Amino acid sequence: MGNVIPHSLFSDFDIDLFKSGKHYRLYEKLGSHIIELNSEKGVYFAVWAPSAKAVSVIGSFNFWQDQDHPLNVRWDGSGIWEGFIPGVNKGAIYKYKIESHNNNIVTEKADPFARYCEHPPHTASVIWDATYAWEDEKWMGYREDKNALDKPYSVYEVHLGSWKRKEDNRYLSYEDLANDLVGYVKEMGFTHVEFMPVMEYPYDPSWGYQLTGYFAPTSRFGKPEDFKLLVDKLHQNDIGVILDWVPSHFPEDAHGLGFFDGSHLYEHPDRRKGYHPDWKSLIFNYGRNEVRAFLISNALFWLDQYHADALRVDAVASMLYLDYSREEGEWEPNMFGNNENLEAISFIRELNEAVYGNFKGVQTIAEESTSFSMVSRPVNIGGLGFGMKWMMGWMHDTLTYFKKEPLYRKYHQNDLTFSMTYAFTENFMLPFSHDEVVYGKQSLLYRMPGDEWQRFANLRLLYGYMFTHPGANLLFMGAEFGQSEEWNFQQSLDWHLLQYDYHLGIQQLIKDLNKIYKAYPALYEKQFSNEGFQWIDYGDHENSVLTYIRKGHDLKNDIFVACNFTPVSRENYRIGIPKSGTVKEIFNSDHKDYGGSHSLNTKIKTSKTPWHGYKHSVEITIPPLGIVIFK
Repeated sequence: MGNVIPHSLFSDFDIDLFKSGKHYRLYEKLGSHIIELNSEKGVYFAVWAPSAKAVSVIGSFNFWQDQDHPLNVRWDGSGIWEGFIPGVNKGAIYKYKIESHNNNIVTEKADPFARYCEHPPHTASVIWDATYAWEDEKWMGYREDKNALDKPYSVYEVHLGSWKRKEDNRYLSYEDLANDLVGYVKEMGFTHVEFMPVMEYPYDPSWGYQLTGYFAPTSRFGKPEDFKLLVDKLHQNDIGVILDWVPSHFPEDAHGLGFFDGSHLYEHPDRRKGYHPDWKSLIFNYGRNEVRAFLISNALFWLDQYHADALRVDAVASMLYLDYSREEGEWEPNMFGNNENLEAISFIRELNEAVYGNFKGVQTIAEESTSFSMVSRPVNIGGLGFGMKWMMGWMHDTLTYFKKEPLYRKYHQNDLTFSMTYAFTENFMLPFSHDEVVYGKQSLLYRMPGDEWQRFANLRLLYGYMFTHPGANLLFMGAEFGQSEEWNFQQSLDWHLLQYDYHLGIQQLIKDLNKIYKAYPALYEKQFSNEGFQWIDYGDHENSVLTYIRKGHDLKNDIFVACNFTPVSRENYRIGIPKSGTVKEIFNSDHKDYGGSHSLNTKIKTSKTPWHGYKHSVEITIPPLGIVIFK
């Protein structure tokens, strides 16, 4: 029998917290930890497996023999098995061999708390400590201000495996990305990047949304400390980091969390609550204290150990509803007879309280597609506690409108104006995400109608409208230069398109929109408040024109926006203005630098002609399929 020395990192208080679901730093206790015991270096292992009859560590250091290093079960009923194995070093690979009380099932599982995993398709865990000297003190010091809800939030969503690849189609490493991606995001002027899941996942076509290594950055692109370098470099360049996080479901892979100790440990035992028919994956048991502690610890881990600034929580709607994607008879109502998953709702509230209670200047963002109320409202007034919510309705209605031939748009102006009836019920982020450019939906460029000129003009108008609509913004990579093909996770974006003027023009437009968004407080100070928006005229259906005002704290900084959704230039178009003075054009999507026809406005003096209910007005030119912004 191998040398396993009884040892524990757990105090009685730790165990009480774990059992009650309130231990939010479990990653400091469970998993594998390189320590020194009695002057001897080795590794302390701890794993939760309450239905196990025996647990041993198997790995490269014992020829995968399960007799050599059996762990000891704690006496306190916590279900934790632990022990210290001397002489095991960083870089060793291992799994847990678990023999269950249930029908003597024997499984080999990766460590749920492993900090590093083998490169897929290999599935073992790796002993690691990921020591790293951070250099982002400045960012962390003023993050609370930079990352606040009344500051610019322009997000570049990235899939690390396909943003750019090497000539032989190999991945860029985290270190490569720390140079190339950081420089690019800074040049483009985005305030944040959002990474599609970086946690370890076995199956490339899942894009990272089927996780097996919740505490390990994927080894596809390098070591854990290399990912820290990427985050660090982003911070040093004043760019915030949002991580996609998936507490909604997990795959059934043999080495993963499913049926972990021969019992339904992490997943809900009732298939009506524990199995996701859409994704053929398992659903966490949100009513089990230890599972809640696992998930909340995981959220806090990425904020603590990797300095993440926000978590975008995936598939929240699937967690909130018992009947999500289920037919009648495939779900059971809750104790009140309705379809809300009360355990999941309680978990989400606890998660958000823990995140905001433990870290300054961070945000959580919900991908939630239904009309569930108060998603981004504080828990203490009955909300779910998120900082922001994706505005899926706006995205859907806007793209539906833009797909229409301009000739028919006058009959559908309500598709655009409807968003303002609910725009301030939540703190909304406007998302043109990866989901909109896959599965036959086409790229954003090719969803636009018309000939080549009109497609690009429509796309420029779409982006200008997005940046001036209340709320934060998100663009998926490639959208910023008019990627023409659908996104393909197996290859690089089509960077060669930038040799063409129209694509280069879209890229320049996004750079300039990011500059304007950051330079004009009227676009962000009240982006989640109805005080920050006012229609000038939403009723000019015949011309398919919308005009509106964006407002910040200082009235002197108000800006005026006019959008023309037809290819007919609107000249001498009069709009009402709340005050007298000179109006100056600060942005025009028809500028020649963007590939437009260069139908611009010079400085215009207001006249005392009352219009749109205001005492003053101006006559402007709104270019074809164009948007103009004035101050």
